[in-house]
Parts: sequence; structure tokens; C-alpha cells
Amino acid sequence: MKFENSKYSKLLRNSKIEFSFGTFFFLDKFIISELNEGIHFNWDKIEIVISAIAEHYGDNFKVGFISNKVNSYSIEPHLWVRFYKEYDFVLASAMVTYNPFGYKNATLEKHFSEKSLKRCKSLEEAVDWILGLEEFKLQESN
Repeated sequence: MKFENSKYSKLLRNSKIEFSFGTFFFLDKFIISELNEGIHFNWDKIEIVISAIAEHYGDNFKVGFISNKVNSYSIEPHLWVRFYKEYDFVLASAMVTYNPFGYKNATLEKHFSEKSLKRCKSLEEAVDWILGLEEFKLQESN
């Protein structure tokens, strides 16, 4: 299910950013990505997104990240290693998959992630998990 078709698009404040390769939704505590069918999500595209994220959230922010895999696309899993080496704003990630092949790919990507990464079968499961993260509860108490 696409984010815009979910109950959360109306319940949670969000900003929609569209790129030629996909759509991103910036919410208070997390980001949702929905990449386009057939694209290859490479480092150049990652840097374009990071620039938009930094512009939106400013300095010293922490967010969760949900990859809502409503389309089939490719990414080199080792890019996660580079991402975490260069950027430290993602507390944890969730990947929503809609078929067995997507779940297997998410399992592969999980091995390259230095942060907690949950594989989910619905957007609702992913949002609930992200919003329940201890890291957010600790931020709120500080």
C-alpha cells in the first residue's frame, strides 16, 4: 500500500518530495521512501535525497526510515555500509515488502545495516514499529 493511500497520510503531518526516481515523505519522526519501478538506486541518488533531508530537518536530527517497497528496483546492499559511515541520522529502519522475493532482498540488505532493521509485511506494521522505538522515547525524555 502506498503511503498516500494509508490512514497515516491523513493522521500524521508530512511533506511530500518527488524526485525523478521516487517519492519521499518527511514526517516528524521518520521518513518513508517509495522508489519508482525499475530504477537503480545508486549513491548519486542517495546524495540527492540526503540533501533534501538535511534541508528539511536542519542540523542534529535523528529519524527512523521506512523503505516502502511498493515497486521493484535495485540497490547495491553495500551502499548501506558507506551510508552509515558518512551519515548518522537514521536511528533504525524498516523495510516493507509485498512478496517473497522482496523479503529475501530485505534479508540481504539487513546484513549490511549497522542499525536495527525490521522486515515488515505492511506499512502499518512498519509505522507502528518505528513509532515505538526506544530511541524516540529516550529523545522525548531528554
